[in-house]
Amino acid sequence: MKTDKLHQQSLYSISWPLFIELSLHMGMGFLATLMLGFYSDYAAAGVGVANQLMSMFILLFNMTAIGAMILIGHRIGALEYKQAHQLARSALAINFWLGIILSILMLLFGNYLLRLFDVSDQVFTYASLFIKIVGLSLCLESISLVLGAILRSHGHTKEPMYVSLLMNLISTIGYVICIFGLFGLPVTGVAGVSWTIIIARAIAVAALFLIVAKELSIRFKWVDLIRIDMQDTKRLFEIGVPSAGENLSYNFSQLIVTGIIATFGDASLTARVYLMNINMLCYLFSIAIGEGTQLLVARYIGAGEFTKAWKRGLKTVKLAVFASTSVSLTLALIGEPLIDMFSSDAAIVAIAVPVLWAIAFVEPGRAINIVLMSSLKSAGDVRFPVIIGIFSMWLISVAFGYVLGLTFGLGLLGVWMAQGVDEWFRALFAVKRWNSRPWERKFASKFNVKMKTS
Repeated sequence: MKTDKLHQQSLYSISWPLFIELSLHMGMGFLATLMLGFYSDYAAAGVGVANQLMSMFILLFNMTAIGAMILIGHRIGALEYKQAHQLARSALAINFWLGIILSILMLLFGNYLLRLFDVSDQVFTYASLFIKIVGLSLCLESISLVLGAILRSHGHTKEPMYVSLLMNLISTIGYVICIFGLFGLPVTGVAGVSWTIIIARAIAVAALFLIVAKELSIRFKWVDLIRIDMQDTKRLFEIGVPSAGENLSYNFSQLIVTGIIATFGDASLTARVYLMNINMLCYLFSIAIGEGTQLLVARYIGAGEFTKAWKRGLKTVKLAVFASTSVSLTLALIGEPLIDMFSSDAAIVAIAVPVLWAIAFVEPGRAINIVLMSSLKSAGDVRFPVIIGIFSMWLISVAFGYVLGLTFGLGLLGVWMAQGVDEWFRALFAVKRWNSRPWERKFASKFNVKMKTS
């Protein structure tokens, strides 16, 4: 009965909890940036830059999480639950040690990496403080990501949503107290926000461990952290490394873009931080249904239902493009009143408002990439997104962004326009690749061999 229910899950039943969870997560970043803007524009910019740096480290944790979600999905599709649980143990062990190592590296070299952004001293001070404190919790984030991936791959998307709700409640209370000094407590600003994040993450990890043990009957032991299955590790990295490569390339290219924008001045850098938080509203729905589609495609491939997987990807793309286009155009039409919510600085408002229209150009292309690139990874075509991503992101988003922003003097608007060209370029290739279905022959061959020998 449990197996039948799992295999009958629809995109809606999987995706709506993902949408709520992502809304909570992004909403928390939105709220933190908004409140820090009241505290100091420099603080908001500093935390934004620091978060972008730490997102590079978090992508390495996602390498294992993505690999686990895809491979566990394949196992579930093939009804191999024992192997799925073993993969879960291996993934947790890998991320535990990776989290420990990267937490240490962040504490030792965080300031050196921040200097690469060439930000002002005021922005650097807040970014450095945030890095030193929140860097301690990278290990917690690595564990949280893989536990969430394990639950989602087994069809449990509601439980991580509830954990995110709890985490956001704790964070919101902490942010308000730290930034506005409620109940007679001192205003601790960025330091208080940082410690709030650590406390919320620790509680979230404890809750996820309890849920995995209860719902999946997977109880992790300390020996699991030492006795790692090398074959599982190899399979996880074969999927995870190329899968995370596209995201790693994107985020690293965005670090360079941030460095370019920093040369425009603090107003442009701060405007970008605010716009990125607004921009999240445009692709929130696409990420949710894209991740849900990725889970379904992995199961369909594991069960040998290749045409069903292909059709699911195309249907999801249409939904994602419609949603992202509608939201981005609405935000562009609102314009200045939306930016005024974040800052009253006239220079920041003047820079940000025109970029809202550039966002409307970017987002439909991004929606296609979000859905199809993740679906290609689930279908075993993990190298194509990396190859096309590295080529397009660096040649178009970075190089062309530099030309439009600096050479032609378009500033932040030019950088965002180049990003749109990059997204649409990759989107066209993603659609062509998905319709060519090169991964189908690979998995069909393996599936037929398995059927003949069983």
